[in-house]
Amino acid sequence: MKIAIVQNSPVFNNLEQSVIKFKQLAQEAKSQDADLVVFGENWLCGYPAWIDYCPGAGLWDNPAVKQVWAEMYDNSIDIKSSQFEEILSTAKDLQLNIVIGANEKIETGPGNGTLFNTVFTINDQGQLMNHHRKLVPTYTEKLVHGLGDGHGLRAVDLSCGRVGAMICWEHWMPLTRQAMHDEGEDIHIALWPYVKEMHQIASRQYAFEGRCFVVSVGQMLHVDQTPIGLELPDHLTRGSDQWVLKGGSCIVNPDGSFLLEPQYDIDDIIYQDIADVKSFTGDKMNLAVSGHYNRPDVFELEVNRKRYF
Repeated sequence: MKIAIVQNSPVFNNLEQSVIKFKQLAQEAKSQDADLVVFGENWLCGYPAWIDYCPGAGLWDNPAVKQVWAEMYDNSIDIKSSQFEEILSTAKDLQLNIVIGANEKIETGPGNGTLFNTVFTINDQGQLMNHHRKLVPTYTEKLVHGLGDGHGLRAVDLSCGRVGAMICWEHWMPLTRQAMHDEGEDIHIALWPYVKEMHQIASRQYAFEGRCFVVSVGQMLHVDQTPIGLELPDHLTRGSDQWVLKGGSCIVNPDGSFLLEPQYDIDDIIYQDIADVKSFTGDKMNLAVSGHYNRPDVFELEVNRKRYF
């Protein structure tokens, strides 16, 4: 099978243009015979990295920040929207499995007024197979995102294998990892703002622990993509050649080694073949954290998979 990693920016805070770009990138991936295409954390319509580097981003009642958040909200996706139907129909028309991160909103009813950090898993028949909202926004992300739930803590069967996905620092939540390992993933998608060293370590740990391939997806963010109206720190200058997020996407084998080394400073689609997703089955002989390397008589794990909104 061939995996296409989209290490290419969306059109920030512009849902209409981002959906157009999504379709173009998906078509390009299909032209290269990709079986699975993955887009990064909050790809629709942009990870809010500015919360970490713009001075004053965390100040109470900052008008500029509230305006940017309002733009994020207005350009986030609702699964009942026509834009989401376009995403599903693109997967069906191209017969392409797609995993894509998004800023998600609910237009009406319980849950409206909140943004969720979400990952959608869509099969090559255009069906939404899994819908996972990040359990806990990390640190400054709490300014922009709400709490998810356990509904999406599962893997699903796609034509390319059994696939699960988690977002960023969920990979350091031990019980969350175990819940996903119990799902028996062949391929795990790990979404990050960008894949720096500690994120590589988490990805390699997950692969070794779960005995699965890990596709770790990073993103590119140019300084000029910082929302207008927000102040930049002294070390960043609009109109320069500076990148804030630098990619780092990689693929890890189930033994913890790199199949694809981290790819930095590449604003493009990155391709990698996996000859056989079951090729490391023998490695479960010495470590199977949901099987003989578990002690159900000592430990019990119960997961609440209720959807709250």
